[in-house]
Amino acid sequence: MGRFSDGAKVLFPPPLVYVIGLALGIGAGRLLKLPGLGLGSEPELRGLIGGLAVAAGLVVGFVGAGLFLRQRTAIVPFKPASHLVTSGIYGWTRNPMYAGMALSYAGVAVLSNSLAALVLLPLVLATIQGQVIAREEAYLERAFGSAYVAYKNRVRRWI
Repeated sequence: MGRFSDGAKVLFPPPLVYVIGLALGIGAGRLLKLPGLGLGSEPELRGLIGGLAVAAGLVVGFVGAGLFLRQRTAIVPFKPASHLVTSGIYGWTRNPMYAGMALSYAGVAVLSNSLAALVLLPLVLATIQGQVIAREEAYLERAFGSAYVAYKNRVRRWI
């Protein structure tokens, strides 16, 4: 079908949504002295769990971004896509960069012992889904037509 020049019309950078949610959760937890995760006396365990989640998130996100770079298609959702990327990690999830950010967010919340940040994660994901992914999917369907629909039917959105 070809490339559409309009892009997905996403209104704000998706990483900003994750950062704002994380900052609000950690900040509110500390300011309001909300309960932590119950791992306050287990910094080694918290460090292991949080560190692994952050590392896994970074790997997943960078692998997804790397495939976009190799295909020379736009990583940022404000620009039009030149190719539909469906190989590699995109054969398992349609949104590895967002899934990676969610894993890293959860890891930072654990490292920060912030239950409030974890409680906000579903709201962050709902915002990403409604304001970013829905717009991207509509754009990709316009731009790539039946090829994208077939891909969407074959591969899950998240995992």
